[in-house]
Amino acid sequence: MAQLPDHIVARRAQSRARRRRQQTAALGTLLAALIATIAIVIVIGNTGGAEKHQPQPSARRPVVDTRPVRPDRLSSLEVRGNATIRRLTALALPVYCGGPHGHALAFTFDDGPGVYTHYAVKKLTQAHERATFFVVGKSIEAWPGWLQRELKVATLGDHTFTHSDLLELSPTEVASELESNKQLIERDSGQSVDLFRPPYGAQDTAVNQIAKRLGLLDIMWSMDSRDSLGANWAGIIQNVESDLRPGAIILMHENRGQTIRALTTLLPVLRQRHLRSVSLPELFATDPPSPAQLRQGLTACLGHPTSLGNLAGAS
Repeated sequence: MAQLPDHIVARRAQSRARRRRQQTAALGTLLAALIATIAIVIVIGNTGGAEKHQPQPSARRPVVDTRPVRPDRLSSLEVRGNATIRRLTALALPVYCGGPHGHALAFTFDDGPGVYTHYAVKKLTQAHERATFFVVGKSIEAWPGWLQRELKVATLGDHTFTHSDLLELSPTEVASELESNKQLIERDSGQSVDLFRPPYGAQDTAVNQIAKRLGLLDIMWSMDSRDSLGANWAGIIQNVESDLRPGAIILMHENRGQTIRALTTLLPVLRQRHLRSVSLPELFATDPPSPAQLRQGLTACLGHPTSLGNLAGAS
C-alpha cells in the first residue's frame, strides 16, 4: 500500500487521541453515576422509603414528523440516478465528481445530524437547492427524527456508524460499520441507501469491495471546503468558489457554524454563475462519470495532478 500523506496520518493520530479522551471521560461519568446511585440507595434505605420519588418533567424535544418517506415520493430524475448508481457500484471504484457537462454540481455535508442541521436545511430550502447528507449512526441516535428534515432537501448517504477510520478496522468491522448505519438510515427514513463516504477519505480496494457487496457506492469529492480543518467562513467561501464547476462534488460539514454562515454567500453565487446544487442521484441521472473517468480518479475531475491536495481535509 502506498505511504499516506503526512496530513492524513496526522488527522488519524488526532482522531485516535480524541477517541481515547472520549473513552476516559465516559468511564469517569459512569463511575460518578454509579457512586451517586449507591448513595441514593443508602439514603432511601435509611428513611425506610417513606418519601416517594416525584418524577420530574422531561425536556421537550421539537416535534418532528417521523413518518417514513415513501419511495414513490422520489422524483423521476432521482429514480434514474439511483439506477446509474447501481451500475457504478458494480465497478467498486470511488467517485470524485460527475460529468463535466450541464449546469449541476453537488454540495455534500458530512457528520450530521446535529445542532446546525436545521440551519443547513433552512438555507437550502430558501435557495431552492438540493444536496446530499452523509450521516453518522451515533448522531442519528442522538437526534432522532431529524433525518426527515434532511430528506426535504437532500438524499441521505452512509458515513459509518461511529465515524471510524475504516483502514484501521478488520473487514468484518468495516462491514459492520457500513451495514449497521445503512440499516438505521433506511429504518428511520423509509428510503434505501446506496451511497457512502468513508470518514477522513480513508478507503482502499478492500473497503470498496465490501461496499460493493453491501450495494454502496464510495463517494469522495473534487473540492474540500476545509471547514473541518478550521477554515473560517470567508476561507470556506474562497475554497468552494474556486471549484464551482459542472459535475463538482463539494465536501462540507453540517456541524460547523462557519459552514452555515458561508452558505449565505455560496448559494446565491451558484445562481449568479448559472449553476445549481442537486442531490447526487440527480447529478448522476443527468451527467454521470464514465468508467474511464472513474479509473483516472480525482485527476480526471480537475485536469492537473497538483489538485490532489484537495483530499487533505476529510472528516
